[in-house]
Amino acid sequence: MRVMSSSTCFTSLPPFFPSSLTKTTKPSPKFSMSMSEDPVREWILSEGKATKITKISPVGGGCINLASRYDTDAGSFFVKTNRSIGSSMFEAEALGLEAMYETGTICVPKPYKFGPLPNGGSFIIMEFIQFGASRGYQSELGKKLAEMHKAGKSSKGYGFDVDNTIGSTPQINTWSSDWIQFYGEHRLGYQLKLLLDRFGDRAIYEKGQRLVKSMGRLFANVVIEPCLLHGDLWSGNISSNRNGEPVILDPACYYGHSEAEFGMSWCAGFGGSFYDSYFKVMPKQPGFEERRDLYMLYHYLNHYNLFGSGYRSSAMSIIDDYLAFLSA
Repeated sequence: MRVMSSSTCFTSLPPFFPSSLTKTTKPSPKFSMSMSEDPVREWILSEGKATKITKISPVGGGCINLASRYDTDAGSFFVKTNRSIGSSMFEAEALGLEAMYETGTICVPKPYKFGPLPNGGSFIIMEFIQFGASRGYQSELGKKLAEMHKAGKSSKGYGFDVDNTIGSTPQINTWSSDWIQFYGEHRLGYQLKLLLDRFGDRAIYEKGQRLVKSMGRLFANVVIEPCLLHGDLWSGNISSNRNGEPVILDPACYYGHSEAEFGMSWCAGFGGSFYDSYFKVMPKQPGFEERRDLYMLYHYLNHYNLFGSGYRSSAMSIIDDYLAFLSA
């Protein structure tokens, strides 16, 4: 059996979060900042309805945060802490989890509380989900994910109420009414500028900017609506519960074009049954195959930024292919 792991990533680079909003959501316990000698224990023994904590066990699987399972007489809780990062990181995670949870479509851990730790750092408390051994949920995952995309809509456009991270890279979620502008500026453009600043890679920056300016043609005759996206859907962020139902976790949520959810499909293992079930709920749009690599490009660029030039050739190949296809 597997249990919920901590934030999944490939690097120990520290995330950065700009200042963001605090949100209270009912009926779950309040998302708020609190300070006590042990705010995790305090919440569990008050709002968590427990009278005693019987066991605290470490949970492996991540490299940014320390994860623990708290067993109590009121059930188990999953807790992540980080001694070097402020509570904005876990605020963004809590708001993303809550947004997905509120759609009532796919299984996600319900967030309960986040806040600062007294000696620096931050914590988040959420529902503990006992993971099962089954990985045969492709069809159900496609169906449930499509239902989440269909149910999770935004009247504000494309973006999210707070910025978050993709891995440990900042992900800017400033609201926009134009998806192509949003994706070009806050996804591809942001990654390209990071590459220029960090590695001085002017060649990929300039070619990438040419693609950003011409990619609008890939969206001809496409109806785009802002859908709630998990945002970082790869195999490490997908599991199943003891009932065999798919579970998704560790999100980088925002509202965007539904097809952008498949940007990490190169390391998610989505099969034919996944897509068949997905498109029964969310019909395939014209030109889907032509845009698929455009959404993968964001994540290849991010991997280049995080892990170095081993991902450069994949990103550049996608850019060159699109520039040729678009005669740009």
